[in-house]
Amino acid sequence: MTQPQPVAVRSDPEAGPLSLSRTVAPLVEALVADAAMLRLAVSRGARGARIVDAGIAMPGGLEAGRRIAEICLGGLGHVGLVPGGRFTPWETLVSVSTTDPVTACLASQYAGWSLSSGDFFALGSGPGRAMAAVEPLFAELGVRDAGEQVVLVLETGVAPPDAVVDEIALRCGVDASAIILILTPTSSLAGSVQIVARVVEVALHKAHAIHFPLADIVDAIGSAPVAPPSPDFLTAMGRTNDAVLYGGDVHLFVRGSADAAEDLAKRLPSLASRDYGRPFAEIFAGYDCDFYKVDPLLFSPARVTVTALDHGRSFTAGGFDANLISRSFGG
Repeated sequence: MTQPQPVAVRSDPEAGPLSLSRTVAPLVEALVADAAMLRLAVSRGARGARIVDAGIAMPGGLEAGRRIAEICLGGLGHVGLVPGGRFTPWETLVSVSTTDPVTACLASQYAGWSLSSGDFFALGSGPGRAMAAVEPLFAELGVRDAGEQVVLVLETGVAPPDAVVDEIALRCGVDASAIILILTPTSSLAGSVQIVARVVEVALHKAHAIHFPLADIVDAIGSAPVAPPSPDFLTAMGRTNDAVLYGGDVHLFVRGSADAAEDLAKRLPSLASRDYGRPFAEIFAGYDCDFYKVDPLLFSPARVTVTALDHGRSFTAGGFDANLISRSFGG
């Protein structure tokens, strides 16, 4: 199949256009090589696609989730498990930093590709999204990747059917055997870590939603508490969201005016949403388990600091809610 030429947000004069497929390849190879140590299983599934089980039949774990989160970032970020002290006894934080936050978070990590067939549905994230570029977001970013293999992370408890693999192959211009699907159920340890590691991504996604110029976002760091998983999907999903909504902390470094930076800080935290104030599982259930009824502006970190690099001023808004974290995590 004929593959598209990559169009990059930035490029290296020596290495050429930035390719997420290329930057993530060593991380994927290491994950597969260390599968037994990480309590993962690698097999050939539908149409010969490689399937990495990170929590369905295999237990996976925290380290697997940390590595998968870095794969979601397209190899452009670092994810760590660090001591925090923000909430007791939920002391461990998932920390995230990236060398290119817009590309890493929005062109790769964001779970924006809807994949479905029959009863199967999953949102795809990871560098393979930039090869398909089926979402309108990619036209805005000016990104279209190309590579020899497609890597996607799916939050699902079942392997995708042939029709989903066929769609991925068609959209990305590769044979099915060149597709790697990493499956991370929300109720697994790996799934919990890789979802909470989206704390910076949700801040960038909200910044985009409120029309802050993405080109003015220079750098970003963030953290949120590791959410204890649950075998109940609704509970597990609620906890991973609450970790960010009520315990997430993000620091953005931006260009432009100090007024714009201050306005961004005020509008970004989850506190600004009409749905703020209850565990997410309760909010979700109250909307008949329909994500589209939840205020989209809720999905953002609890506290945000924005530094205006051109002026040396910083602005902080929002705050943590230890009581809500305790209600969510301890239930």
